[in-house]
Amino acid sequence: MPSFKIENGPEIFFEDTGGAGVPIIFSHGLFMTREMFGPQLEEFSKDHRCIVWDERAHGKTAWEGEFTYYDSAEDLIGLADHLGIDKFIHFGFSQGGLLALRAAIGHPDRFIGLIQCSTHAHALSGDAVAAFKEKISKWGRDGLTEETKDFLRWLILGEGVDEAFWMDYWSTMTEQQLDDATYALYEAEEVKDRLDEVKAPTLVIHGLADVSTPLELAKYVGDHVPDSRGTVLIENGPHAINLSHADQVNAAARAFVDEVTAEYEKTL
Repeated sequence: MPSFKIENGPEIFFEDTGGAGVPIIFSHGLFMTREMFGPQLEEFSKDHRCIVWDERAHGKTAWEGEFTYYDSAEDLIGLADHLGIDKFIHFGFSQGGLLALRAAIGHPDRFIGLIQCSTHAHALSGDAVAAFKEKISKWGRDGLTEETKDFLRWLILGEGVDEAFWMDYWSTMTEQQLDDATYALYEAEEVKDRLDEVKAPTLVIHGLADVSTPLELAKYVGDHVPDSRGTVLIENGPHAINLSHADQVNAAARAFVDEVTAEYEKTL
């Protein structure tokens, strides 16, 4: 698998389908990897260059120590630079959407469009951080117990997701890796008051059974970005909606991708 080194940062591992179509870069969620986008690659690699990557402390991209979503945003831009990609569409799932908003604020000229899936622009409340920390600390100490498996099923996977791959992956995560992966979440500053700086057309996709990201927070993004292309709500969709309801997510994403691609190509 190809990789490249971020100056004073991690070695980023990625996959690139190649092709001449407008590039789409996909950024995964907390405790996930580039491999969560299989259904989307199957759909969009037919006519777009698709890139998936492992973020800091996830998958094959190793990293020890504190980092923020602003660091991850710069990793995303660094990946695009490494691949010679000037402008691209971005699909951000959960954590991937958090870093995408920061990248779009810092580098507005790089984005043709943003798909924000199962994500938001707020900071976690103190109570939410404390409860989550307790669960993750127990995972780090005790390993992937049945209690933690049930928690992750509830938090991320929901119904309709083949869980075997993710349980295998989660069983490999070390206490250090969990600490590093969650630091950015605990310390994340909200960007809800900076959404007016997000200039790219933006589509929000959210599942109505998502227990990880509250509906009102997801809708806030769609209601406050300057160029909103709507909020698609999917009945019974859990957090990992791109896996559980791939056909519906792909259909919504396809309509948006075709629309913003056509708009971009008119400017060339």
